[in-house]
Amino acid sequence: MKLSARIAAPVTALVLAGLTATACAPQTSDGASGKAATDEKSGTLRVWLFQEVNNAPKKQVVDAAVAAFEQRHAGTEVEVEYIPVDTRAQRIKAAFNDPKSAPDLIEYGNTDTAGYVKDGGLADISAEFGAWADAKDTDPTAKSSVTVDGKIYGAPLFVGVRALYYRTDVFKKLGLTAPKTQDELVSTAKKIRKAEPDLYGIAVGGAYTYGALPFLWANGGELATREGGSYKAAVNSDAARKGIASYTSLFGDDNCPAAKCAQMGGNATVTAFASGKAAMAIGGDFSHAAVEAGTVKGKYAVVPLPGVTAGSIAPAFAGGNNLGVMKSSSHRTLAVDLMKSLAGKETQGKLFDAMGFLPTYTDVRARAARKEPFVKPFIDSLGAGATFVPASPGWGKIDSSLVLPTMFQEIVSGRKDVRTASDDAARKMDETFAAAGR
Repeated sequence: MKLSARIAAPVTALVLAGLTATACAPQTSDGASGKAATDEKSGTLRVWLFQEVNNAPKKQVVDAAVAAFEQRHAGTEVEVEYIPVDTRAQRIKAAFNDPKSAPDLIEYGNTDTAGYVKDGGLADISAEFGAWADAKDTDPTAKSSVTVDGKIYGAPLFVGVRALYYRTDVFKKLGLTAPKTQDELVSTAKKIRKAEPDLYGIAVGGAYTYGALPFLWANGGELATREGGSYKAAVNSDAARKGIASYTSLFGDDNCPAAKCAQMGGNATVTAFASGKAAMAIGGDFSHAAVEAGTVKGKYAVVPLPGVTAGSIAPAFAGGNNLGVMKSSSHRTLAVDLMKSLAGKETQGKLFDAMGFLPTYTDVRARAARKEPFVKPFIDSLGAGATFVPASPGWGKIDSSLVLPTMFQEIVSGRKDVRTASDDAARKMDETFAAAGR
């Protein structure tokens, strides 16, 4: 899961290593496939959802949806367990390997979809999704995050996207306006740094993959391209290199010194902005509360991150979470219905009110924007064409192996030039895609 939409800065959840799943009734499965042989219409359904930094508002919304579900299904009880995000990989993989202890429904990060499908853990719910009335209004990018090889493996729960936060007081003092192109963004950042040497013009991070990618995408680059049944890395294309060069040009004494900024991730860049140490930052809708709690409260605004040409919006990464039915569930029909209850329009609207989670339905999102104007720049960014990572089970390893952060850091440290670093990153990506077999 990357960039899950949180009301605070991207979540660092509590770590409960070795947490044991609660007991449940034995299930009958058909062995290696993990597919349940029965579809019981009553009994206990077990759900694993992610634990938030402040989980109480989420739990209140979920409890209401669960209570309504139990009223509709006599003889059915739902047990919800909130699991730490940091240990989700171990727990979910263990559930795939031991269907008898697995839940019926799980929340999962949308970048995990392809890997979980390859592992045989998620049920194909294409037919149910296609017949679901709410689903027709699902944002296409959100829908792509539950789609592998044309089949649907869950329901999008919320989406997170990034835009450009900037200090209105600093801009007014220096007679600046919000940048309208990426070149203007770079030059504006350096003007600010020169005039206000105690500030970063824009806080950037060498470990901030999803803050860097809009530069690559805006210049026409791609992470990878689909070739037959597999992916081929494209980070070393001329277009991608142009975007990489643009982003890495922001590291230096004239904006964000590499010695301090090369190791920063997304959290650190938002913290720098919220604490008044930067005039700009690329932050998510989920960063809003953290910025509001900082020293810049009342002194900032947000606009979509500009693209290459004036008036264009750079493609943003569409992060977020999904809900999926486990293939091993012996309550498939009930689990799908519960998934619809928890990821449906009504519940997503309530989750936005309670947690700031951005809805995945275009109509619900439009209502959210009317209710809370701060989300408009993020919705505009989504509407301009947000982008997703390659739907390959290998992406999770590429991400966790820090292939892209290593590339950025090699460039900003001067150890390698853009061509060499991007070629090396592409080689590592291709090795992983090949090993993943997709």
